[in-house]
Amino acid sequence: MRPVLHGDVSSAARVLLTVPQRNRDRLCAIMIAEAELADRYVARTGKLHPQFGNGSLMAAAHGRRLANEPGFDDLQYCQCFEIVLRHLIRLHINQTRS
Repeated sequence: MRPVLHGDVSSAARVLLTVPQRNRDRLCAIMIAEAELADRYVARTGKLHPQFGNGSLMAAAHGRRLANEPGFDDLQYCQCFEIVLRHLIRLHINQTRS
């Protein structure tokens, strides 16, 4: 996956806001996997992945419905943001151990 910036996390969190709470962890993992797949595709072909874009988490998120971006006074948004960060931390830890 390409380097993750604030906009990537925000976009993924906005997608998570559109689904029931019980589906958020799974959907976050799927978006990260899609971003990783797209990044490998771009590296191999030099072209954007036809479905998942340039390998960024933002591109994977933007293929879905996004909620309007609320502020951090919105508890649900904060929880979605936290889910994305937790998944990214777990990914980083797993990559460093490999």
